[in-house]
Amino acid sequence: MSLPHALLTALAERPCSGLELARRFDRSIGYFWHATHQQIYRELGRLEEAGWVLSTAVAQSRGRKRNYKLLPAGKRELKRWVAEAEDPKPQRDELMVKLRAEAAIGPAGLAPELRRRLALHEQKLALYLEIEATDFADPDASRETQLQHLVLQAGIAHERQWIALSQRALALLEVKREEQAS
Repeated sequence: MSLPHALLTALAERPCSGLELARRFDRSIGYFWHATHQQIYRELGRLEEAGWVLSTAVAQSRGRKRNYKLLPAGKRELKRWVAEAEDPKPQRDELMVKLRAEAAIGPAGLAPELRRRLALHEQKLALYLEIEATDFADPDASRETQLQHLVLQAGIAHERQWIALSQRALALLEVKREEQAS
């Protein structure tokens, strides 16, 4: 995925100011596609140059506040991109290499990092479950809401997978430590 398409998606959901878009991005798409506010503003300028969005100055606002909306050309680009075939990206995570290194060279002090990461995944899972409970409780939700819920469910499954993997890795590291102590 590219940042331009993530921004087009957010604007397809609702036109807004650049600041509101950056805040919305942090609370939704940003969970699986990170971008700084500076990157978002820079990309909004490019999208406008491409004719995919239109910005208008906000009357009675301080500074240079602008509202952005998706144009028909932007919607066509988003539809083109959605229909485009793309192979899954290979996993690339340093922790996997660290686990292999731990296996190859023996205890190297990986447990504290695993515990730290486990806590982060537990926090993210708790946040996702809170969002699910508050935003997706309606069993008769619209197609749009059900698709958004599906994205959140993928995030929940991802966090649960990392929690289980971290717990298993910690258990294995503990076994090795106990073997060396005997």
